[in-house]
Amino acid sequence: MRIDFSPPDISEADIQAVSDALRSGWITTGPRAKALEADLAGFCATSRVACLSSATAALECVLRLLGVGPGDEVVTSAYTYTASASPIVHVGARPVLVDVPPGSYHMAAAELAAAVNERTKAVIAVDIAGVMCDYDALAAALAVPEVAARYRPQPGTLQTVFGSLPLIADGAHSLGASYKGRASGSVADFTAFSFHAVKNLTSAEGGALTWRAGRLDDDEFYQQVMLYSLHGQSKDALSKASLGSWEYDVLAPLYKCNMTDMAAALAASQLARYPELLARRQQLITAYRDGLVSAARAGGYQLDILEHNGANFCSSGHLLLVRLLGRDEAFRNRVIEALAARGVAANVHYKPLPLLTAYRNLGFDIRDFPQAYAQYQNEVSLPLHTRLTDAEVQYVCDCFAEAYAELSEP
Repeated sequence: MRIDFSPPDISEADIQAVSDALRSGWITTGPRAKALEADLAGFCATSRVACLSSATAALECVLRLLGVGPGDEVVTSAYTYTASASPIVHVGARPVLVDVPPGSYHMAAAELAAAVNERTKAVIAVDIAGVMCDYDALAAALAVPEVAARYRPQPGTLQTVFGSLPLIADGAHSLGASYKGRASGSVADFTAFSFHAVKNLTSAEGGALTWRAGRLDDDEFYQQVMLYSLHGQSKDALSKASLGSWEYDVLAPLYKCNMTDMAAALAASQLARYPELLARRQQLITAYRDGLVSAARAGGYQLDILEHNGANFCSSGHLLLVRLLGRDEAFRNRVIEALAARGVAANVHYKPLPLLTAYRNLGFDIRDFPQAYAQYQNEVSLPLHTRLTDAEVQYVCDCFAEAYAELSEP
């Protein structure tokens, strides 16, 4: 049996939606992208959504619109993928990485508070595996008077709209998750979503930016994002398509990161059935937990399986993260190899940024992030996607138990 890690769940309705877009004669940013934005705003309980080419583009756009640039610093987590931090470098600012608390995959609030200085202009928190951060704890850390006093918003920028450091969510994993009854997208000041091929909801490649209502002029900010996504052109292709409406201006030499109508058609079709996809992910997580806990009990070993639901949160169920307690990196890697030999694709989420060449070259040292390393060194991500059957989940659990027992033999 072969169990792939995260293939896309593409239905016949999805295929038809993309086919309809192709036949419509409108394949770049157009009516389907605009309709998707409205549907996503309703889903996330926000006023506006701007669809873009990736979550990375969304993060970069919001940093640029906030006026973040050379000489500035942006704080993010050491435990994440490069896409959370690379936009900071793209705008010319310096990424400042903070560790996670013991046993957690999320940014430590105390570490965040200690990292803030007068150069800090924003914070990018990272929702891991579909579980949202404790945003109230992060906001409380930033609101401590001695921390808040360090914030120096750049005059003449959107930074001045915020009474404290703008809190940006890298919500690449968390579309459909909630925190204290609030949907992902409506909690942080800004949230970036990913619709990459391996995400719960895909447009093949794509992303979106949304923001919390009340601090910005929604229409004006949306138009600014659109300018940044389309070369700074005053009219998009849809507006120019009206007869006689060719005239346009370029207000600044900006960027190109718009979403096409083909991608939007796929995402919109997926969004229509997203509640059932989320429900199926929760069923799979429960089946995994039952199988893995039973295997660990029988085998006499300990696992830490990421909790996807609690009193104050509900995950989108994006990744199944399992830590092999008491084991090291070498053992973890052998487990992944043993699973592969049985046809099961496993992964690791994530290599902390200071382990990567790009971030070592920026001066980061993994020894400064001991908790992130502790999370990483024995973490295994097991296949989790809505094409899995219950029998396949049981097969993965059985293979995991066999691999663990085989590798534990003296």
